[in-house]
Amino acid sequence: MKAWLNQEGTGIEDWQYRDVEVPQIDSHEALIRVKAVALNPVDYKATNNPAWTFPHIPGVDLAGIVEQVGADVSDLSVGDRVAIHTNLQKNGAFAEYAAVDARALALIPEDVSFTDATAILCAGMTAYEAIHQKMNTTDKQTILIHAGAGGVGGFGIQLAKRLGLRVATTASTENHDWVKQLGADLAIDYKQENVTDLIRDWTDGRGVDLILNTVGRAEATDDLGRLAFSGQLAYIAGGPDLSIVKPFTLSPSIHEVALAAAYASQNDRAIRNLGQMAAALLELVQQNELNPLVTDVIPADQLVEGLKRLAKRHVRGKIIATF
Repeated sequence: MKAWLNQEGTGIEDWQYRDVEVPQIDSHEALIRVKAVALNPVDYKATNNPAWTFPHIPGVDLAGIVEQVGADVSDLSVGDRVAIHTNLQKNGAFAEYAAVDARALALIPEDVSFTDATAILCAGMTAYEAIHQKMNTTDKQTILIHAGAGGVGGFGIQLAKRLGLRVATTASTENHDWVKQLGADLAIDYKQENVTDLIRDWTDGRGVDLILNTVGRAEATDDLGRLAFSGQLAYIAGGPDLSIVKPFTLSPSIHEVALAAAYASQNDRAIRNLGQMAAALLELVQQNELNPLVTDVIPADQLVEGLKRLAKRHVRGKIIATF
């Protein structure tokens, strides 16, 4: 089979597209014939890992067809159309075949394409976990979602609007029309405008009830000044420095969102939850209630070029590569 290979933990420019053996599966795994993979920031950021042996096959999101199931797998059949956010610790998605943990698989509805199915995985599941599982959204009114033109932000906007929340987001001016089409009520150009001042004005000085931070620790720390009393902040790229908040004043709730931690925990319930989140998002796509944000589809042999574009951080939505 053809696969993209990270030869020795170097950057994406050194990856090679070569022939390798089809992987063997364990009793709890399934062998998937890969049809489409989504490109994510983790793919170009995580180029070395103590758990890997080289050459390593990267990639965390795939959609395809079940070719074989392990002896302990009873709820899948050969020929099933499936999607999965894979285990970052093991060989991944960027190949014609992949061995995956069957517990985390989700069946793809008949009328959902492989490209749409893989698009909603890492980014969509991250937004879903933050908004539907980590945060308490009952009776909440407002949310700030950073980087609304990206994958996590774009899905977050849509999920938040489905819950009736008023949504503010940060995005470059050229992406304001895009994020408003997704449902954002307020778009803030983080390069030219003061995010904190605009959020305070937008909420009549109160601050937002919820924040989904996709940027990093420094911005998450700044977000503490944008939260309402007893507000909630979910982050994926570094938590805030809480030392800047006087105890018993803001009373914030802080949530770490980390899909990869489910596999690392080896907790059966957590791993199965990955498949359940994917299934919930696929159902929304099937019902035309969630835009999968596919903005470009490329052949697998151009995958690294797609990652280089993504690394420049000027991509809207999702780039998908097909095998």
